[in-house]
Amino acid sequence: DDAVRGTVAWDAESTVGDFILLRSSGIPVYNFCVAVDDASMGVTTVVRAEEHLTNTLRQGLILDALGAPRPRYAHCSLILGEDKQKLSKRHGATSCNQFRLDGFLPDAMINYLALLGWNDGTDNEIFTRDELIDAFSVNRVVKSPSIFDMDKLKWINSQHLKMYSIEELTEMVAEQMEMLGFFKEGSDPEKINEFVVATTSLAKQMMETTQDAATNAKTVLEYGLAESFDKMEDGQAKTMIKNGNFYPVATTLVKQFEAGELPLPDPKEPLAIFLDGKKKAIVEDNQSGGGAYSFPQAYSAHMKALSKDLNVKGKCLFHPLRLAVTGEMSGQDIPKQMALLSLASDENGAVDMEKNGVVTLDDRIAKLKSFCETIPEEFRATKVVKKEIAENTEQVAATNTNTETVAATPAEADPLDTYEGPAITSLDIRVGRITKVWEHPEADKLYCEEVDVGEDEPRQIASGLKAFMKPEDMEGRLVLVLCNLKARKMLGFASHGMVMCASNEDHTDVKFVSPPVDAKVGERVTVPGFNFDGEAGVPMKENPMGKKKIFDKLAPFLVTSKYGVPEFLGRPFMTSAGVCTSPISEGNVA
Repeated sequence: DDAVRGTVAWDAESTVGDFILLRSSGIPVYNFCVAVDDASMGVTTVVRAEEHLTNTLRQGLILDALGAPRPRYAHCSLILGEDKQKLSKRHGATSCNQFRLDGFLPDAMINYLALLGWNDGTDNEIFTRDELIDAFSVNRVVKSPSIFDMDKLKWINSQHLKMYSIEELTEMVAEQMEMLGFFKEGSDPEKINEFVVATTSLAKQMMETTQDAATNAKTVLEYGLAESFDKMEDGQAKTMIKNGNFYPVATTLVKQFEAGELPLPDPKEPLAIFLDGKKKAIVEDNQSGGGAYSFPQAYSAHMKALSKDLNVKGKCLFHPLRLAVTGEMSGQDIPKQMALLSLASDENGAVDMEKNGVVTLDDRIAKLKSFCETIPEEFRATKVVKKEIAENTEQVAATNTNTETVAATPAEADPLDTYEGPAITSLDIRVGRITKVWEHPEADKLYCEEVDVGEDEPRQIASGLKAFMKPEDMEGRLVLVLCNLKARKMLGFASHGMVMCASNEDHTDVKFVSPPVDAKVGERVTVPGFNFDGEAGVPMKENPMGKKKIFDKLAPFLVTSKYGVPEFLGRPFMTSAGVCTSPISEGNVA
């Protein structure tokens, strides 16, 4: 009676016959040894691989002959590689130490290995070690083989990393950075610690392994802007430059830097932007430290003034700005990246600049200036033809075909033509109604919300809206809820889903994305031009949503228009009652 496979029977005589117990050398065979060993130690349960199933018959007969009780057997199926073949050395790193070197946490490894062929009967996949001990039962082990999925392991590791504070992670991140050769020999430990804290804070929200913090820092310290416009690969960045959005912002930035007008990190307070008022490291991407006159606040005020001076805002300002400063079209908060670069660029600091390819801000501005000189004239300002219209007192007619060229914004190419990310139909965004709001008992910045999304029971969702809204302003509101996110514990509160909000670029203003008042609770939000019907429109299941980081890949394309309409690639969020709206124009939706 196998605990995993149920009743298993053999014809003993035809299967084993008169089998050998001792070799001619007098050394006992394996099956005899383990049977005696189990009997002498009083083993009650033997859990092992299915490859040993045929050995069970011989061992059982030996135990019977010895007059010893048979233990309970549980034969687990083999673990297969992603190619569906038996897991072996050809599938990559197999030693525990290699996984440690790759940045995986011990508890995450235990969590993942326990799930290979076992579950607790619920949808929960994240367990602490103590929770696994309490929940595990051999009766829940399944007999079908499991696939060792590295993406799933990374996702589980990322969930465990979220349970750690930055202070708890710094030692592990420092180990990764040492292995990658980040620091100069004999560096001041305090300087190393400062850089590691900044690195960990910057990468905390996107980390799947502790190694990710180190590799992210390398990306931040490098500068990926091409040498010239002609050498740029086709893509989002080149399209933006062709639309004329980049040149005015980039050249102004160069002038301001050369004139000493661009706010820069304060070398006397290198960690200010990464620490809150209690000097604890900040986790959230959208929050920054520093006082009223510190670098983050000065930078924010400067960018608002720049927006006004150039008469540009939203993505027409911040996308060019990001490319100019970081050389990338996406990434973490620009001031935080500048602060990390400032730490790395300190000649008396801990970072080995040459070995890590550090491109200082001075060198970036010089390279940016040179790049701008290669941008063709037709992409330095956008043009459109304006016709002068003469009006007759009796009728309006075009009587003058004089034309003149003026600076304006042309009709842009359809962004869907160059989009290569996941389908918007992957998301299950539904209309919901907030029925109850209360403060999270353990977290100062979180609310707990009960939201009706048309299911049998309301969802419970934790959100960081406490700094922006009051409970009385939230209860009873119709909202949009991203429903196919895996439930996860946020300081002990099981949060299942995300209430969608719009925010401005520096995240100082956050408002709900609202469906029309006549929208039906539980209905799915759609986007024109995409098929939400049939098999193609079925939203992705929660597990692959998390493992493949689908929302993270879609998020940069979820924005609000200049009229506050939430959009994906220029197409509005729709319900049966009409278009969704937001009070925030040209913002981000998350």
